[in-house]
Amino acid sequence: ALKDGKKILLEGQLGSLKDPDHGIYPMVTSSSTLAPYGAIGAGIPAASIQDVVTVVKAYSSAVGAGAFVSEIFGDEADELRKRGGDGGEFGATTGRPRRMGWFDAVATRYGVRMQGTTEVALTVVDVLGYLDEIPICVGYEIDGKVTKDFPTTSELEKAKPVFKVLPGWKCDISGCRSWDELPENAKNYILKLEELISHKIHLVSTGAEREEYLLRD
Repeated sequence: ALKDGKKILLEGQLGSLKDPDHGIYPMVTSSSTLAPYGAIGAGIPAASIQDVVTVVKAYSSAVGAGAFVSEIFGDEADELRKRGGDGGEFGATTGRPRRMGWFDAVATRYGVRMQGTTEVALTVVDVLGYLDEIPICVGYEIDGKVTKDFPTTSELEKAKPVFKVLPGWKCDISGCRSWDELPENAKNYILKLEELISHKIHLVSTGAEREEYLLRD
């Protein structure tokens, strides 16, 4: 296929923080979750990978134990869990409720860097349309000092979230197919995430259906 000039699409599972070398050890998986490892699994030269599309949720979720700095609890978590994903944030095979949290810019910026990202796709933005205000974790407080760099596991377990709160847009954006159609506060939220993760967001998912997304130049 490479010799014939065809395009090859590799899809990875799990996020950067589940990588056994660069993730939150020991709460990791058994093989690398970083994009370059896809070449090894597929049997193609590493240099063949030209684009890395990193998929990022507009909020956070997790399965199982381990550090989760931006985690939320109680009714706040239940509401986001119920509205999130495609039919709720529950385990695909077990049905177990996922742990929920707000967008973590520290962890995401680290993940984007580790993946060698060329494009970012931001998903489930539409889910947040019910909120009056939307918190974003912009830093970690560790032993009284605030850092914006992702720490080692021992430090991470002591981290407390530092939040910045943005106004919500309070409407359904699932019909939006262009940037100009988005409410101003939705644009501001996306642009703030873009600034915080130090990478342009090229694709914004506005709903659960295949065609519910918009592209940015």
